[in-house]
Amino acid sequence: MSETLQAAEADQEATEERSPANGEDLLVQEGDIAGDYLEQLLDVLDYDGDIDLDVEAGRAIVSIDGGEELEKLVGPRGTVLEALQELTRLAVQQETGVRSRLMLDIAGWREGRRSELRELGKSAAEKVLSTGEKVRLQPMTPFERKVVHDAVAAVKGTYSESEGEEPQRRVVVFKEQ
Repeated sequence: MSETLQAAEADQEATEERSPANGEDLLVQEGDIAGDYLEQLLDVLDYDGDIDLDVEAGRAIVSIDGGEELEKLVGPRGTVLEALQELTRLAVQQETGVRSRLMLDIAGWREGRRSELRELGKSAAEKVLSTGEKVRLQPMTPFERKVVHDAVAAVKGTYSESEGEEPQRRVVVFKEQ
């Protein structure tokens, strides 16, 4: 078999592995790889934690719950959590060869933060409606901005956009004309 034909077949196999039919399987594999990686990390740190794996909205979701020491893995405003998520995504990518979009949550921090951000987005939109002035929020991570954009979109008469460059990218809320 020629090298060109072998390369074409290898490309076809790689495409099939990433096809929607195998998408759920790939996400489960990502979750398993991430779980193993994070379990090793917890062992090194001598932290107790229960790792839960799920697939939701087209991405692997990995949660670690346990003792108070896990809060150290969240860090101020989730900075350590974001770094650990990125390292975990890289570990998954190294195994699978595919860029991962997995979401990591530790000690329920993201869910709590999601509630705060929904309220922030809603109150910013209400302020824009009452004053007519645009509102610029503090710089946020992509996760935080997405939650705020969704909250603003739920308030009739307002919309939001992101402006700036990372890490200073922020949400700006406007009144519809």
